[in-house]
Amino acid sequence: MPEITAALVGKLREMTNAGLMDCKKALQETQGDLDAAVDVLRKRGVATAAKKAGREAKDGVIAQFIAPGSKLGLLVEVNCETDFVAKNESFRAFCDEVARTLATQPTADVEAMRTAQVAKIGENIQFKRHARLEVAGHGMVAAYIHTGAKIGVLVEVGAGKEATVGQDDFKQLVKDITLQIAAANPIAVSRDQVDPALIAKEKEIAAELVKNKPPQAIAKIVEGKIEKFFQSCCLVDQGYVKQNSEITVKEHVASVSKKLDDELVIRRFLRFQVGEAAA
Repeated sequence: MPEITAALVGKLREMTNAGLMDCKKALQETQGDLDAAVDVLRKRGVATAAKKAGREAKDGVIAQFIAPGSKLGLLVEVNCETDFVAKNESFRAFCDEVARTLATQPTADVEAMRTAQVAKIGENIQFKRHARLEVAGHGMVAAYIHTGAKIGVLVEVGAGKEATVGQDDFKQLVKDITLQIAAANPIAVSRDQVDPALIAKEKEIAAELVKNKPPQAIAKIVEGKIEKFFQSCCLVDQGYVKQNSEITVKEHVASVSKKLDDELVIRRFLRFQVGEAAA
């Protein structure tokens, strides 16, 4: 069995908020497998959170570029070694230029840019990942970089008519959706986009938690827990943060759609956070 180190136990504790001994036992049972240990703790009801596994100890920033016309956008994660460099204005400007180059010149030699920057600042720099969204049909893309540049969001919102895209209410909706994604961290736009394997795992965990309940009640309880799961991880089912979750994101989009006399839809999004394992 692999050694269960204090660092590994600490990492599991950070991911789940479970107790120290609970984390150690779970890791021993799962031969040091972090993801499996999270499931063990959740089934026992001692994990109050299930943060994304695979965090990496790297600093850096998220940068974005939106092309004129808001039909094309890109996010990039650029890693460096220290927070000092990550906060440097010159480094931030370099990352913005990388985002612009990747978006507008996909075949450009960004490796040469990286090498030059490494020589300039004396730290190792890596382009960890980047992704772009291009509008299909009527609509626009928008980006948001949270304070500190550790979280970045890119979203595409579609409309039935191109004239709608120029309306202030539409632009405000798109901006607000980027803030929602940054704050609430959904994993999908809607339920049909959630990996069936993930749903099955959530059902298994929910069933394990209520296995001692009356058999006739288990199905209903599990159904309720899965509904809460969807409400937490599906963007359109989340409570709309800007209105203190009094309505859902879906309801807010419907309200703006009615006001603009058009059918608006959140098509897709990206959310990058510095240090997280790429999907």
